[in-house]
Amino acid sequence: MSTESGTVRIDPPAPVRRRRISAYSLAVAAMLSAIAFGLMFLDFPIPFLIPSFVQMDVSELPALLASFSLGPLYGVAVCLVKNLIHLLITTTGGAGELCNFLLGACFVLPAGLIYQKLKARKGALLGALVGAVIMGLLSIPLNYYISYPIYANFMPIDAILNMYQEIRPGVDGLLECLIIFNAPFTLLKGLLCTLLCFLIYKPLSPILHGRRR
Repeated sequence: MSTESGTVRIDPPAPVRRRRISAYSLAVAAMLSAIAFGLMFLDFPIPFLIPSFVQMDVSELPALLASFSLGPLYGVAVCLVKNLIHLLITTTGGAGELCNFLLGACFVLPAGLIYQKLKARKGALLGALVGAVIMGLLSIPLNYYISYPIYANFMPIDAILNMYQEIRPGVDGLLECLIIFNAPFTLLKGLLCTLLCFLIYKPLSPILHGRRR
């Protein structure tokens, strides 16, 4: 029970409040998943940095917002849902979606966990940076053992290597290409999502947390 402006307001029981919060969290997570799915189509190439078949997008941004506002598991759930939806229209045998989910989870899970321990702006920044570095590093084995072996069924691996060599003729072998090109590219993607998150998080905070302004 609490009072506001001389009136008496009876708060609902704790289980009711928890259900209400949970329902709102699920609704926000669903909204962020839909936005993340849409952002997957707003991809764009970065010429001279990486071959054009590897596109930049910021679809991990909604998952990062979910990880900070709702919790790290919600961030992972957003990554999962957007890729499950995208799987319905995929032409890559699911390899792209699997790696996208795993890399996204590697990004938003550490970010959310660190932020839970350090509930401050610096904690969020540290978490996002750690997540971006982890995502960049793990992009090497995930692409080497999952994505590119499947992509080779659609495009010969020599053709893929030639696209990398057009940018840097000296590279030799897929692993070297992933280290030189894909890892920094994936790190850049994480840093871009981090920057955008810090620009829009505060204005969106009332919606994400279910609070009135």
